[in-house]
Amino acid sequence: MAQTVSAYLLARLREWGVETVFGYPGDGINGILAAWTDPDLHAPTFVQARHEEMAAFEAVGYAKYGPPRPEVPRLGVCMATSGPGAIHLLNGLYDAKLDHVPVVAIVGQTERSAMGGSYQQEVDLLTLFKDVASEYVQMVTVPEQLPNVIDRAIRTALSQQAPTAVIIPSDVQTLDYTPPGHAFKQVPSSLGIAWPTTIPDDEAVRRAADILNAGERVALLVGQGARGARAEVEQVADLLGAGAAKALLGKDVLPDTLPWVTGSIGLLGTRPSYEMMMGCDTLLTIGSNFPYTQFMPELDQARAVQIDVDSRFIGMRYPYELNLVGDAAATLRALIPHLTRKADRRWREGIEDDVHRWWETMGMEAGVEADPVNPMQVFWELNERMPADAMIASDSGTSANWYARHLRFTEGIRGSLSGTLATMGPAVPYAIGAKFAHPDRPAIAFEGDGAMQMNGLAELITARRYHDRWEDPRLVVVVLHNDDLNQVTWEMRAMQGAPKFTDSQSLPDVDYAEFARGLGLGGLRVESPDEVGKAWDEALSADRPYVLDVHCSPDVPPIPPHATFEEVRSMISSMASGDEDRWSVLKQGVRTKLQEFLPHRSD
Repeated sequence: MAQTVSAYLLARLREWGVETVFGYPGDGINGILAAWTDPDLHAPTFVQARHEEMAAFEAVGYAKYGPPRPEVPRLGVCMATSGPGAIHLLNGLYDAKLDHVPVVAIVGQTERSAMGGSYQQEVDLLTLFKDVASEYVQMVTVPEQLPNVIDRAIRTALSQQAPTAVIIPSDVQTLDYTPPGHAFKQVPSSLGIAWPTTIPDDEAVRRAADILNAGERVALLVGQGARGARAEVEQVADLLGAGAAKALLGKDVLPDTLPWVTGSIGLLGTRPSYEMMMGCDTLLTIGSNFPYTQFMPELDQARAVQIDVDSRFIGMRYPYELNLVGDAAATLRALIPHLTRKADRRWREGIEDDVHRWWETMGMEAGVEADPVNPMQVFWELNERMPADAMIASDSGTSANWYARHLRFTEGIRGSLSGTLATMGPAVPYAIGAKFAHPDRPAIAFEGDGAMQMNGLAELITARRYHDRWEDPRLVVVVLHNDDLNQVTWEMRAMQGAPKFTDSQSLPDVDYAEFARGLGLGGLRVESPDEVGKAWDEALSADRPYVLDVHCSPDVPPIPPHATFEEVRSMISSMASGDEDRWSVLKQGVRTKLQEFLPHRSD
């Protein structure tokens, strides 16, 4: 029997090492779905999400947290039907685009004979995906196109760290596959790619070393592009007597247990990161495109060097004196022999003192009483219980603040969120995607109740369906239950000087733990600070996915690292005028900020 286009597609994906495709069915991809039913076809596993957007997020999570084995490409694949299904993929694909994640979207289209005829579910998909898949989007109209198109989509996604899209009309899916021939206007293709290691030339490396050696107060800014270069970053930091701040997507690049790692940078960052940047005279940025210049040194303050493998993002955000295009690890290895170890360690020692005090402050802030539970306590109490191989996802919102500041990652922990798009709703599907990448590792997703109502509740059904396939069944979903779209509420207060607008901000009350238990998952309602630690212990020892429904105070403020005590007090006093929660907001804000100034154990 002749092989169909769909059967060839699935076989080709498997040849590339694709083991999992996240999707949702529809008649626009019926031909591909039918090919999946062939028991003799060694096809990738089809994982059915509850919504196409969730399928795209799961593909992003799969790629972000890494492949199941080193020889498998770090590639996410999602699939949807024509028209509305394809449209639903967009938000997840934009998340991939903005966070530089390789994802291939495969979508159906109406039959070729109906295209251009305003047919049912006919959407101009080439135009629809033109921006989100700007690196490569193509429609397969004859079988001979297929190997070149799918191979190129995969290679481009991997090489550009970006989403690509392949559109296959429904009638093409069922045609007999015919390979491209040795003929005019036929385009054969091949599998695989051998990656180069990009290193700047020796002169540029020596110039970078001269700049860094001349500095007396060196700061590193490390992003996700430095993942895999931990040993080299540590050696450079030691030689230069430097501290290292981490962009949010690079939180897991360096463990927070290193005494000179100052933690996250930016509005969600730490005071040690802010003060290091404000005090340094030299900046080395490695694998980061951190966009918020106001949290970097003053523009005339520091000499600066940037290292990035992607020349499209080099020289941005700061007036760098030297921009090196190269692989982070390889470039740092070339740089190290030219660096002179700084004998004066006072700058480094000051950073380490600041970091030590900061972690004490975070523990004190997490212990501030709130009604009913301080959300910071939920994150802080995970630190002493965090599995050594945990994969952690945070949603957007106030959960991202606590994720950035309060979670103390050790070596081996992986963590991510929607960094640049900052969209709501990816944490649970990220964790599901991570579980398919590493079914032997536990996953933890932090969700606000707004994101949980938007996407997370439905995707618990997906977790329920597939958890028996995971060697380690643990997927803990923590809901910060405060019945408020809390991040936007705080943004309105802080940025607009406006009180809480109840009609837009208040959420309907849902019993998330009971919902989970109704699905056959674990679920626990947490309403007291005394219950938090025990709840973590129960969830992390469960034999199935587990929801912790933690009733948190909405009035604990996510205070920026540069805010002074007086600024916090006056800001909250003025912005809360007319706010229904104004007195609780003021009390929590002052009590939280006060922890920085109270005596510490190390004082």
